[in-house]
Amino acid sequence: MTDSKKVKFSYETLYNLCMDAFQKFGFTKEKAETITDVLLTADLYGIQSHGMQRMVRYYKGIQKGTMKVDAEPEVVFETPTTAVVDGHEGMGQLNGVFAMNLAIKKAKETGVGIVSVKNSNHYGIAGYYAKMAAEQGMLGFSSTNSEAIMVPTYAKKAMIGSNPQAWCVPADPYDFLFDASTTVVTRGKLEMYNKLGKPLPDGWALDKDGKPSNDASDVLSNIAAHRGGGIMPLGGNTETLGSHKGYGNGMVAEIFASILSQGMTSNNTMKDNKSGICHGFMAINLANFGDTEAIKKHFSEYLQELRDAPKAEGQARIYTHGEKEMLALKDRKENGIPVIDKTMTEVKDLCDYLDLDFSKYFGDYVPPKAGDMFSGNY
Repeated sequence: MTDSKKVKFSYETLYNLCMDAFQKFGFTKEKAETITDVLLTADLYGIQSHGMQRMVRYYKGIQKGTMKVDAEPEVVFETPTTAVVDGHEGMGQLNGVFAMNLAIKKAKETGVGIVSVKNSNHYGIAGYYAKMAAEQGMLGFSSTNSEAIMVPTYAKKAMIGSNPQAWCVPADPYDFLFDASTTVVTRGKLEMYNKLGKPLPDGWALDKDGKPSNDASDVLSNIAAHRGGGIMPLGGNTETLGSHKGYGNGMVAEIFASILSQGMTSNNTMKDNKSGICHGFMAINLANFGDTEAIKKHFSEYLQELRDAPKAEGQARIYTHGEKEMLALKDRKENGIPVIDKTMTEVKDLCDYLDLDFSKYFGDYVPPKAGDMFSGNY
């Protein structure tokens, strides 16, 4: 069940924990279900940085008042094909599901739906929302801004968020699902390295003076204090390997999220005890272009041709986007979800604080020595 750094638990175990915890946070059972599904989908896909390890951070956000448990998303501007939603500082997952459902509804009625959200919070993996549209036979898109962690090309201060873009298109046997930050890595990945006490790989981050850094703790501290430095755009910190492309794609996500909604841009989020995170969503009905099943079949055939393409020396397989996530989901449903043991320390602290019986979920498992989740070190 364990190695030196990770433990495995069943999906059902983590589902029960999350459901109980979020209801203790003050959410209704229905809302807890939505938040839990988004988080555990990330864990099932193998994206631990956006999974259940976020629970403690979310609870601290609720304590600080940056996340409002009783908030309800509100449509503040609308046309037949578009809308702007004010999230009123609610949970990003709840605002995200509301907004994508609205985009899907508009796409069913008019062919396309585009919805931009302001005044929200961290919403988990962008791919979750894009896949919602694909499950309705549509092309789905989702993006979000975040606290500024990306240092623009040739700058030394973070000004843009990780600003992921996700696209999902129906296909067999796996939907095409492309979900990626426009930074080299996400902040969550730095947090994982920090928990593990591992140095960051070269080419990931910059210190407060804009120089390459391998120190996860220092980079995270500089981001939080707005001292400078941060994570590089896709392509690094010069144009030689395409830094300007990651930087530009980050701006595309920003446009759909904060510019169309007239919300807070990345460099102004997470200040003065206010999150201000913004999201963008789009659903395009494939029926706009002809027979939806024919389009799906055509795309599926191309994806298979990609998988069957000649392999580079030493390589046995070519993956298409979304394939690894589906394989990970199958494995984790059957064999359990791996969790970093230090995350389990946080979970134990949280259970103690919420008066939840840790052993009810995890039996006789004992995490590393508990800390103090209210110390400000998380």
